Amino acid sequence: MKARSRPRLDVDIRTVKKARALAKRAGRPIVQMAKQHTTVSVERATLRLAGLSGADPDGTPWANRLLDAVRADTGLEHGICLPVWDALLRQDTRDLNRLAQLAAVGQVRFRIPEGRDAARAQAAARKPVAAGIRKIDSRRKERDRLIKRWGDPQQRPWIYLIVATGDIYEDMPQAQAAARGGADIIAVIRSTGQSLLDYVPEGATREGFAGTYATQENFRLMRAALDETSKELGRYVRLTNYASGLCMPEIAALAGLERLDMMLNDSMYGILFRDINPIRTFVDQRFSRQVHARAGIIINTGEDNYLTTADAVEAAHTVTVSQLLNEFFAKEAGLEDWQLGLGHAFEIDPAIPDSFRLELAHALLARTLFPDAPLKWMPPTRHMTGDVFGGYLLDGFFNLAGVMTDQDILLVGMMTEAVVTPWLSDRDLALQNVRYVVNAAGRLAEDFVPRPDGFIAQRCNQVLGESIDLLEQILNHDSGLLDAIADGTFGLMKRPADAGRGLEGVAKKANDYYNPAIALLDEKPAA
Repeated sequence: MKARSRPRLDVDIRTVKKARALAKRAGRPIVQMAKQHTTVSVERATLRLAGLSGADPDGTPWANRLLDAVRADTGLEHGICLPVWDALLRQDTRDLNRLAQLAAVGQVRFRIPEGRDAARAQAAARKPVAAGIRKIDSRRKERDRLIKRWGDPQQRPWIYLIVATGDIYEDMPQAQAAARGGADIIAVIRSTGQSLLDYVPEGATREGFAGTYATQENFRLMRAALDETSKELGRYVRLTNYASGLCMPEIAALAGLERLDMMLNDSMYGILFRDINPIRTFVDQRFSRQVHARAGIIINTGEDNYLTTADAVEAAHTVTVSQLLNEFFAKEAGLEDWQLGLGHAFEIDPAIPDSFRLELAHALLARTLFPDAPLKWMPPTRHMTGDVFGGYLLDGFFNLAGVMTDQDILLVGMMTEAVVTPWLSDRDLALQNVRYVVNAAGRLAEDFVPRPDGFIAQRCNQVLGESIDLLEQILNHDSGLLDAIADGTFGLMKRPADAGRGLEGVAKKANDYYNPAIALLDEKPAA
């Protein structure tokens, strides 16, 4: 990301270092736990990287059918690769799809190979998985070439707009129209409830609910459509989807294979708002972030969601704590600063005195703590009442706060929020609002210097201090962060580690666990 002058806020460097050190202490046991476990989705993602695709006549993906057959014979703790490639060698075939079809009708039995057989299975598994990761590397290089050829949006913030009809063939022209209207990033919001499906639907889909299903074919179609428009406009238009829920690792792998540019990927969103088991989520998110790191994908985290259930003033420090934890987990998985689209939102009740100054303080604190991260600034939703005129004004204030505090990714606010799914005309008016504020304010961030002893600076220091207090409380729990999540620390949602959806899909790794994808993702891609 091009270096530029950032708005200035005097924050004690030692305090910031202490906050990061506490977040690291809180996050380290979670990483260790994630390394000791695997999940059905991690193993299915590995099969997909190795080339397994398609679904049976009922729509169940072959990755699910093959994993279920292996798990019934050998369990999950050894990983999928040893039993699958041992079976391929014994069947004298390299066709994963054929093996999955045979396994689905009970014509293949699986075992955990030993000795020379285990070594042969490991070598056989590594080759196709490595080929899948090389494809991700090639898609990343392709993105770099296209950005160089077509150009990148020159202004900041990047304008991020959601398209979601449920029908991928309707989404594509709407996305292209949005790009022509000034959007730099198109997000295809996911069909309601997909995060709770423990499989990835197959093929192009035309019937989603408040969104469109995330599938490999839908990714391919939308990427191709936006490439056409990028060439037309002379700037690369980025594509976003969702790597979250029970299939987080698989969707991350598919996104890398189809050259998506950003993915919603938060370490705790699925736990808090979808009641997915915490251990399952943390294991899945580490693998998915390793894939994102390799693919050059920018992640978007979900701290804005906390403020839809908790008060945006009282709970401001929980957003900061989550950002610090997300930063630690992301960097541990290999993501760089330019890939950390840490989230926050403009959600303070506008009736509160000085609400705009409070919003500026919270946004400026995030900008100060993460100067090199492409922060994602989310528009008001909770206090949008259906008054489209008031909502349009509130969105204007949101846009102004984004410019003043130098946010990098600005999700376009809709005046019809809480009324209807927006029409193209609503999106056009929203884009006009953004363009006016961004053009009129210019580089206002360079001139915005809060008084060191003023309201905004004091509020920033207060929130940072409360964040440190909360991190210390988390560390005082017997099981640290897991206990804090169970107690409802974030978003007021109580999610114990021994409950939640997807727990049955978690397994502790055996001593002979083998997965070449993890070792390969730890390596740096070839230049």
